[in-house]
Amino acid sequence: MKTETKPEAKTESFVRRYRPSDRTALADICVRTAHEGRDSSGLYADPELMPSIFAYPYVELEPEFAFVLDDGAGRAVGYVLGAADTDRFALRFRTEWLPKVAARHPEPAREPATPTEEMARLLHTPERMVRDELAAYPAHLHIDLLPSWQGRGYGRALIRTLLAELRAAGVPAVHLCMVQANTKARAFYDRLGFAPLAVPDPGPVWYLGRPTAADPLLGA
Repeated sequence: MKTETKPEAKTESFVRRYRPSDRTALADICVRTAHEGRDSSGLYADPELMPSIFAYPYVELEPEFAFVLDDGAGRAVGYVLGAADTDRFALRFRTEWLPKVAARHPEPAREPATPTEEMARLLHTPERMVRDELAAYPAHLHIDLLPSWQGRGYGRALIRTLLAELRAAGVPAVHLCMVQANTKARAFYDRLGFAPLAVPDPGPVWYLGRPTAADPLLGA
């Protein structure tokens, strides 16, 4: 008698909360998307530099607003990280996070002349995140997905999840800062209802913001 074999169950990707075991994957995603949405590994000799600015402090200081896209096998392939109160986050970055990484990434003693020095200066000036023009948008976020996971609706799912969490915490609106050269990301944010915010002399970046309220644009 022939025995039938059951087909293997297909694993599906899903959004879940960040776990400490995701830390290595988090850093890899950050590095591979940190240069205008592309791989930054060729620009910075220390692979811990970019995660120390744009990833680690969020999961250390506000893990309740950190979510990842799980590939269905336990591996994080994208993330969205948020801070509910940017003013408070910048202060905690200065007092709690920076002392842990300052020795490895010292502040330049001169005007930054290399990509590494420019990023090190950002690391040592968390107050740059606080702008009076953004007061109505107290939260901020970072989102990144590995290239092969982009353009498939996962970014929308991550943003939707974070907005729901911020909304539940009583946060009315969120902003983000992005380099203008990343036009693909700008189109993504436009589709999700983010609008330009007037910030004088912002440099080669855009500030975008939107309410955390449920929105048909997000499927929520």
